[in-house]
Amino acid sequence: MKVNVWNTILQLSKERDVDKKVIISAVEESLKVAASNFFDKNEKALIKFSPEKGELRVYSVKKIMKKVTDPATEISLGDAKKMDVTAKEGNYIEIDLPSETLGRIAAQAAKQVIFQKVRDAEQEKIYNTFAPQTGSIITGVLRRFDSNRNMILEVKKTEAMLPGRERIPNEKFRRGDRVKGIIAQVLKDTKGPQVIISRTDNRFLKKLLEIEVPEISSGNIKIREIIRRPGERSKVSVSTDEKDIDPIGACIGVKGNRILSISKELNGEKIDVIRWSENPKEYAKSALSPAKVENIKIADKEKKILEAVVPEDQLSLAIGKKGLNVRLASKLVGWKIDIKND
Repeated sequence: MKVNVWNTILQLSKERDVDKKVIISAVEESLKVAASNFFDKNEKALIKFSPEKGELRVYSVKKIMKKVTDPATEISLGDAKKMDVTAKEGNYIEIDLPSETLGRIAAQAAKQVIFQKVRDAEQEKIYNTFAPQTGSIITGVLRRFDSNRNMILEVKKTEAMLPGRERIPNEKFRRGDRVKGIIAQVLKDTKGPQVIISRTDNRFLKKLLEIEVPEISSGNIKIREIIRRPGERSKVSVSTDEKDIDPIGACIGVKGNRILSISKELNGEKIDVIRWSENPKEYAKSALSPAKVENIKIADKEKKILEAVVPEDQLSLAIGKKGLNVRLASKLVGWKIDIKND
């Protein structure tokens, strides 16, 4: 049977960026499934498909027998002679799917199964492309908002989703805006976008610091811990083994240019860079930045409680708005910090 599908396959391959072999394989598989309605005795359907030549044939091979014991592989001599008068017992005969049936099946297969196979191939390609990039920063163009107000971005001709829960509070984007985030996860076998992007993940801030601060990307400065309240405040503890490097100064930059650049990307999120220490008292003293702490003592070692003494004018700064500063400092250090007025 002659079929003109080669141009369609080429177009589909180009539009979906899927290998032609995948589409051809999908056609063959769908034809086998569809042909089972015609070959209703569990016959094995064989496919000869050469789309570039426009040739298509679906058939089954049976052995000619005087007495049929297996209808799936055998045919009676009488039935075989109806197809071929030269048929003889013991020979094999090829039974073709009728052209009109084949044409109808081919059309149905193209509509129902091919696109599913192509979609599966697309998903596999997306997964293989983006899964190794999990934890990396990526930039996409905002195309639309879905019904749940999740942002749908276009990234390298692929749809990615920035869920509402992964957005920094109060930040606003419009269609066409370029949006930066981190690949938080890549899903498999999903109906919607597979690539999930986040702007609230701690790894996003870590990657921004690596990009902005060469001493971090080179390994001369190590990021020890990051604690965030996205859009409000972050605390980043750093350390270095290099005597001639000031880890805090390097992260902040000249006139604060490095940290301000990151803060701007995070919708004005304040970022406190803190020197890491093994000593919980020293660590907590730094962690309460920007407040100046006069003294810190261990109140309960077993329960891991510290008591920080601050001047009157530093009390509200140490506690922070709604207690945010002291809560973040406590999480960073791993000890509960109680603030006391001197």
